[in-house]
Amino acid sequence: MTLHFYKYQGAGNDFVILDNRNQTYALTRAQINFLCDRRFGIGADGLMLLEQADGYDFKMVYYNADGNESSMCGNGGRCITAFARQIGIGETEHFFIAVDGAHKAFIKADGQVSLQMQDIDHIEFGAAETILNTGSPHYVSFQQDIDQINVYAEGKRIRNQERFQPKGINVNFVAVVPEGLTIRTYERGVEDETLACGTGVTAAAIASVCGQTGHFEVAVAAKGGKLQVSFDKTDKTTVRNVWLTGPAKMVFEGNITI
Repeated sequence: MTLHFYKYQGAGNDFVILDNRNQTYALTRAQINFLCDRRFGIGADGLMLLEQADGYDFKMVYYNADGNESSMCGNGGRCITAFARQIGIGETEHFFIAVDGAHKAFIKADGQVSLQMQDIDHIEFGAAETILNTGSPHYVSFQQDIDQINVYAEGKRIRNQERFQPKGINVNFVAVVPEGLTIRTYERGVEDETLACGTGVTAAAIASVCGQTGHFEVAVAAKGGKLQVSFDKTDKTTVRNVWLTGPAKMVFEGNITI
């Protein structure tokens, strides 16, 4: 089988995208894992299918690099929005369905994509961490110097703690800087540090104002680029009107036979 694919990246978080509106592709876990492999396949943090859905511009189906269907991916949502416009779906405003529900997205004049994330009604505060679900579950740990952390080893250790099983959790190490936040993330499913994670950036921004209420706009610098998170926090654990904004660019397109 020959696939026509597109490769996109959002702040270094990269994805293989397939136009599956005609239900052309039915991929196995092993095939998805192969396509995402950086040595033998195309190489990506995940794979997305753009499909049709009644009442929406499109449906986003997301798989981690290990081949398993995953929870929501924020940078993936922004990239698939840019891809939708490329193939003639909508112009600047989009409304789509993903595994965690409906999303709105806007493509700005400078090409950046703003994605509305889900509301949050529960935040867990631990002795050294904040845990919340921003479409995917995240563990947020604030540190003085994230450059000194072995993100792979420490992230893997936390991700596999018994309390987070059987599905595990994404792990974020965050530092407060004058410009906002810096972040490094270990992603489950990729099982390594990624250059950016949209739901992780969102979680970090919300966790950074844990004792405050009001409207916030937080700049977050990931290893692969800069993102912006805006939201309204009405009380200690309730967050509304959450938007993730950043770049979403096509890298290349091509064909591959599997």
